[in-house]
Amino acid sequence: MPYIKEEFYDEKVTDELASHVKEILRLLGEDPDREGLVKTPERVAKALQFMTQGYEQNGHEIIQKAIFDEEYKQMVIVRDIELYSMCEHHMCPFIGKAHVAYIPNGKITGLSKIARVVETYARRLQVQERLTVQIRNCIEESLHPLGVAVVIEAQHTCMSMRGVQKSNAITTTSAFSGIFLSSARTRNEFLELIARK
Repeated sequence: MPYIKEEFYDEKVTDELASHVKEILRLLGEDPDREGLVKTPERVAKALQFMTQGYEQNGHEIIQKAIFDEEYKQMVIVRDIELYSMCEHHMCPFIGKAHVAYIPNGKITGLSKIARVVETYARRLQVQERLTVQIRNCIEESLHPLGVAVVIEAQHTCMSMRGVQKSNAITTTSAFSGIFLSSARTRNEFLELIARK
């Protein structure tokens, strides 16, 4: 995704968020008026808008902009898609990668659209389980393929920086539809391909 331009930010939202951030800093025992923190509330407000820009985007519309007739009926995989999201329980980041595959049924989409769909749903307050299913459902409903497979592997800072503090734990989620559910051979082919380095 390209860097968000200044006009993306809603000035009223930025100001309101910044006022709350300033109060949070005060409640944490900081002086929000000291030199290093004076502009922090505005920066945090803009960062939050950037990290949740997915609320303003529609995955179906993204795919609809690049659908092409094609009789290809083999697996299409876009793997290792960088993923940055925020856990809705603690608003801490989780970072990882998504692997997405589909088997066309007369229609394909531009490869970059798959990555944009991942970005759209990741840039919201999320849980990894829901994110995985939302990506699958968007591709399935937009392209009506023979099947869709999504696997996400991510590290959650709410687990590594706080709570249980297990910094090496990786969470893996998956969502399958169509032939990826009905055919173990197809599903295993996908899993083997994304496992290759």
